[in-house]
Amino acid sequence: MSARTQSSEAPHRAGFACFVGRPNAGKSTLTNALVGQKVAITSSRPQTTRHTVRGIVHRPEAQLILVDTPGLHKPRTLLGERLNDVVRTTWAEVDVIGFCLPADQKLGPGDKFIAKELAGIKKTPKVAIVTKTDLVDSKQLAEQLIAIDQLSKELGFEWQEIVPVSAVAGSQVSLLADLLIPLLPESPPLYPEGDLTDEPEMVMVAELIREAALEGVRDELPHSIAVVVEEMLPREDRPADKPLLDIHANVYIERPSQKGIIIGPKGKRLKDVGTKSRKHIEALLGTPVFLDLHVKVAKDWQRDPKQLRKLGF
Repeated sequence: MSARTQSSEAPHRAGFACFVGRPNAGKSTLTNALVGQKVAITSSRPQTTRHTVRGIVHRPEAQLILVDTPGLHKPRTLLGERLNDVVRTTWAEVDVIGFCLPADQKLGPGDKFIAKELAGIKKTPKVAIVTKTDLVDSKQLAEQLIAIDQLSKELGFEWQEIVPVSAVAGSQVSLLADLLIPLLPESPPLYPEGDLTDEPEMVMVAELIREAALEGVRDELPHSIAVVVEEMLPREDRPADKPLLDIHANVYIERPSQKGIIIGPKGKRLKDVGTKSRKHIEALLGTPVFLDLHVKVAKDWQRDPKQLRKLGF
């Protein structure tokens, strides 16, 4: 290869992009759509994400590492304060920030609060991502795009890009990656080819169980559920061509009265949680799984520093 051909090749880029936004703005769904596989749990309940999940998008010319943070919100508990700290720490360490704003909801105080915080971060490029465009018509979308452009002008900064996307319909998801990649630094790949996340498997399994547990209890238990995987061990007496992974996990709630809600009549709810989450866990790990779930009480864990530490926060 001649020196001339070599120099005309675009340099490889690799770096971190962080999705921020108020709770339930579509950040986790967008992360999964870009990666092409479920790496972040999703739920119609706000504040589902509690860990900073990294999803990795591989391209021949670039590696885009997506940092999915909890939604920034006004905290009412020690857990809430810690989640907000996670968001701000992440903002300080990434190469580009994507601010997710749902197309179907007018800009509210929560969006303006986040935008004001972003205005204070001078050096990092900021991209406005208008999510859930499949839920609105073109007139509503145009109004939202104008409002978002106006918001940055009022606060004295400029969006690098304003990109409408629908993660559910797959609309403009690839374009979003195309626009984020040039904002990353020149760098060799930071993760091996084929890696989709750097989350430990036990953490991802716990998150999949928590997602399934949240599904049926939208109103009764907004955020009182935490899951800890105690152990994951291959069953010893199985032949090599028929492996089985034993997973033992505890579902923690805050009060004894919540136990019945999670377990359900004759244990039906807990059985459903096990069935749903097991399918996702088997897809993630690529092996058949025996899932053993137990419900335990950790009194007022969201407000207790000792309990928060024990549950991994």
